[in-house]
Amino acid sequence: MKKIWVWSITAALAGFLFGFDTVVISGADKKLQVLWDSSDVFHGVVVIGMALWGTVVGAILGGIPTNKLGRKKTLIWIGVLYTISALGSAFANDPITFAIFRFIGGLGVGASTIAAPAYISEIAPAKDRGKLVGLYQFNIVFGILIAFFSNYLLNNIGENAWRWMLGVEAIPAAIYTVFALTIPKSPRWLLSKLKVDEARNVLAVINPGQDAEQLMLEIKTENENTVSGENIFMKKYRFPLILAFCIAFFNQLSGINAFLYYAPRILEEAGLGASTALLSSIGIGVTNMLFTLLGIFLIDRMGRKKLMYIGSVGYIISLSLVACAFFFNWEGMSVAVFLFLFIAAHAIGQGTVIWVFISEIFPNHLRGYGQSFGSSVHWILAAVVPSLIPILFTTIGPGIVFSFFAFMMVLQLLFVAFVMPETKGVSLEALSKSLARPDRVKIKENS
Repeated sequence: MKKIWVWSITAALAGFLFGFDTVVISGADKKLQVLWDSSDVFHGVVVIGMALWGTVVGAILGGIPTNKLGRKKTLIWIGVLYTISALGSAFANDPITFAIFRFIGGLGVGASTIAAPAYISEIAPAKDRGKLVGLYQFNIVFGILIAFFSNYLLNNIGENAWRWMLGVEAIPAAIYTVFALTIPKSPRWLLSKLKVDEARNVLAVINPGQDAEQLMLEIKTENENTVSGENIFMKKYRFPLILAFCIAFFNQLSGINAFLYYAPRILEEAGLGASTALLSSIGIGVTNMLFTLLGIFLIDRMGRKKLMYIGSVGYIISLSLVACAFFFNWEGMSVAVFLFLFIAAHAIGQGTVIWVFISEIFPNHLRGYGQSFGSSVHWILAAVVPSLIPILFTTIGPGIVFSFFAFMMVLQLLFVAFVMPETKGVSLEALSKSLARPDRVKIKENS
């Protein structure tokens, strides 16, 4: 079990780089606009936004190398992309070159949301799969906090401080890439490529108390029941496709990225001073990490559905209170408290569950493509929703915006109650057999 934890943590470090890479640009934002005298549109769309569109492309196309090259090789190349992006961005002398290297980093972010959860889910024992895949989400929020801290420490070292902020990411990226070379290939991917002996050796380590031959037989049976040329859009896979779409859709229609990107602005609009708003936004990051840890601790004990119930109810309460604060002009720290409640609800529910759940619901031979679909829905909406927030705040007002998010979370609660299956403790092969059948039988949880 110790080796599985080491391998899982290594793969999950791709999430640390994801979080770090996404947020580190915030420290260089204003400095770069002044340095290159960019217009607001060019700066927002090209200099800052190019990494986000790289993420979308990485999510859409990342399933191809994950399935063709394998999970391990894809994770190694993700580390290479992060390293190249960090060094290239740090040494860039014009906005176009800078944007190209940031786009390369975005490709790594998008692909990591596919390869890392898929890899961890395939090496993890069923009883521990939730918390092991959940390490990826924890590393994302941990990377975000470290990026803020790194920017703070490097902010006053001179006019080239922004180069150091961006370039320092090359250090953890290079270390991660070396570590990724040491992990074994996914046994389920190996079997799909008929590499039986290598798969047997990995399975013997993953499940020392189980008969490796029996597990191999289950995986082999699933592989043999697949038809050449299958894809996730076939009728038999419609249900897992709907599940992946819905959980990614509701993740972003909670308004989470709008909160994370615009937390200081939202708090200032609620009557807090700029310094208090910035301090509160740092507190939001700490809250996110602590409740993500709690979610990881609970996910294999309580199950995915119960965490989603808790998160959905927390969303509805907190979003409704934020909306009321704007409708009835409640000012001061009450809005900050509601935001903290919202972040806690997200971290323990959707934040912990999304990457775990998407990595579980597709069959082995299509997992990379299924992850790619779910990640693409997530990242396209992550690009669209926050970009609309400033316009919507100005035109219809924040009260109506947060009321809409609260309504969407009522719909999420109905999705959890009536559509979402519990995947806790169930083998990936049993899940595949159950979810892909038109006449699905109820999944029984293994104790």
